[in-house]
Amino acid sequence: MNRLRGWFVAAVVLGLMAARCWAGRAVAAESSDSYGVPQVKFINEQIAAGWADAGLQPSADATDGEWCRRVFLDVVGRIPTVAELNAFVSDSSVTKKAELVDRLLGDEYVDEYARNWTDVWTTTLIGRDVDNDMVSRPGMRQWLRRAFSKNLPYDRFMEELVTATGSNTNKEGVEGFNGATNFLTGKMEEGGVQATAKTAQIFLGLHVQCTQCHDHPFNNGKQNQFWEFNAFFRQARALRRFEETMDVQSIELVDEDFSGEGGDPNEAELYYDLKNGLKKVAYPVFVDGTEISKTGYLPGKTAEGNAYGVNRRRELAQLIKASPMMPKAIVNRVWSHFLGHGFTKPVDDLGDHNIPSHPELLDGLAAEFREQSFNLKELVRWIALSKPYSLSSRSAKGNLRDDPSLGEKPKFSHFYLRQMRAEELYESLLTATEVGESRVGGERAAKKKDEWLRQFIIAFGTDEGDDSTTFNGSIAQVLMMFNGELIKVATSTGKGGFLDRVATAGLKNSGKIDAIYLAALARKPSAKEVAKANELMIARKGDAVGALQDIWWAVLNSNEFILNH
Repeated sequence: MNRLRGWFVAAVVLGLMAARCWAGRAVAAESSDSYGVPQVKFINEQIAAGWADAGLQPSADATDGEWCRRVFLDVVGRIPTVAELNAFVSDSSVTKKAELVDRLLGDEYVDEYARNWTDVWTTTLIGRDVDNDMVSRPGMRQWLRRAFSKNLPYDRFMEELVTATGSNTNKEGVEGFNGATNFLTGKMEEGGVQATAKTAQIFLGLHVQCTQCHDHPFNNGKQNQFWEFNAFFRQARALRRFEETMDVQSIELVDEDFSGEGGDPNEAELYYDLKNGLKKVAYPVFVDGTEISKTGYLPGKTAEGNAYGVNRRRELAQLIKASPMMPKAIVNRVWSHFLGHGFTKPVDDLGDHNIPSHPELLDGLAAEFREQSFNLKELVRWIALSKPYSLSSRSAKGNLRDDPSLGEKPKFSHFYLRQMRAEELYESLLTATEVGESRVGGERAAKKKDEWLRQFIIAFGTDEGDDSTTFNGSIAQVLMMFNGELIKVATSTGKGGFLDRVATAGLKNSGKIDAIYLAALARKPSAKEVAKANELMIARKGDAVGALQDIWWAVLNSNEFILNH
C-alpha cells in the first residue's frame, strides 16, 4: 500500500471521527433493572447513592452496539464478530444483556473465556517478561487455562498458587510438572522478597515492599511486618534441574526444613537490619498479628509417633483465605477490569491510608463473593449487568467533573474510556479481519501472540516491561500500528481475505462500508463518513478493493478502534 495515500486517508477519516465524537448515539431502550439478581441491585443502589451525594447525574445508557463490544472485550478478550453483534442488536428482548452474559460465561465460550483470563492473570502473576528463564510461560498458561475452564473457586486458586511444589515446565523429560509453581519460581531470590511483596499485593491488596528496609513514612506499614510475612516463604526453594541427556532445563519449587539464620530449626530465626545498623529477629506472623509455630521443620513424626513441624506456606494460604482482605482485593481488581478504575488507586493497595471510593459497596461485594464460595463467574456477572457498566462513555453536563484522571475519586457516572490491553488488541485484530487464527488458541497460538507482544512492549511499554497507561504517539507506536506485520495481514487484499470477501459480497457501496465499520467499531458510519468513503470509491475508478483497503486501514488506526468505550 502506498503509505502517502494512507496518511492522507487516515487524516480525512480520523478527522471526521474526531469531529463526530460518536454523536447521534441512540439511548438503549432496554430495562435498567437488576435482572432479579440481588447483588446487581445492591451495586446499583450503592452507586446511585454516590451520585446523589456528589450531586451528579449519570450519562445515558450506551447503545446496544457499544455495550456488546464492551462486554465481549472484557469477558472474552476480543471485540464481537459482525454476526455476534448483529444478533445482539436485533434482539428485542428486555433480558438480552443477561442472556448474553450467561452465554459468554457458559459452555459456548468457555475456551475463549479461559484464554482471556489466562492472558489477564499471566500478566498479573508473572508479568510480560517473555525472556525470564526462571519462569515457564507455557507452564503458567496451561495451569491457568485449566483453572478458568473449570471455574476454580478463587480461594483454591490462591491456595494452589501460594503452596505449589513441583517442576515449572511440562517439557518432555521433566517429571512432577505443576504449572502453578511459576508464580513463585522467579521470585525466590534474596530470601523470597519478591514472593513476599507480590503475594501480599495480589491476594491481600497490601503494598508491603516499601517496608522491606524501613517503616512506611505515610501509612501503618512496619518493617517487622514485611519480614514476619517473608518468614512464611523461608522453607521454599527454587532449584534448577538439568536433564543432560535431553538438553532440558526446569525449575523445581520444593519445601525444605529451614534451620534459621541462628542454626536452630526449632526456633528458625530470621534476622533483618534496622536503619540504625542493629539487627532484629522475625518469626512467621500474619498481617493481622496471628502467629504460627516458630519451628522451621516441615511436618513429620518423632520416633515415638508424635507429630511435629509445620508447612509455613500452607499455613499462610489458610490465613489469607480467612482474611477479609482477600475477597476485597479480588473484588477491587475485577471491578477495575470492567469499569476502568477500582475503588482505590492503585487497585492493589487497600491499606488503611487508602480509603475506597465506595467502602460499603466494596465490603458488601466482598461478603457476597465469600458467601457464593468465591465463584469468579458470579462476580463477573454482577458487575457486567450493573448500571454503571451499562452507561455511555460520553460525559454529560451533569457529570463532567467525574474524572479520575484529574485526581478525583471515581463515581462511575459514565463509562471511563481506556485503551485495550495488548492481548485484547491482538485478538480484536484477528477477529475484525477474520484472519485464519484460532480465537481459542493452544500453545502454538500463544507463542505467536508472545512474539507480537515483544514488539508491543518495545513500542508501548515502560522500562519495567509492563503496559504504559496511554498511547502517547511515539514513533515506535505509530510505526507498529501503521506498518506492523499484523496490520499488513489485516489490510491485505489477497483472494479470500476479509477485504476481498467484503468487496465481492454483492453489496452496494454503502453496505460494504457498513461492513467495515461494524467489524471494527461495532457501529455503522455516519452520513459524513459514508460520503467521504464514497468519494474515495469514485476516486479509485472502480477499484473497490483498493478503496476499501484505504478506509479499512484508517479505521483500524483510529483511536476509536483501540479504545474500550
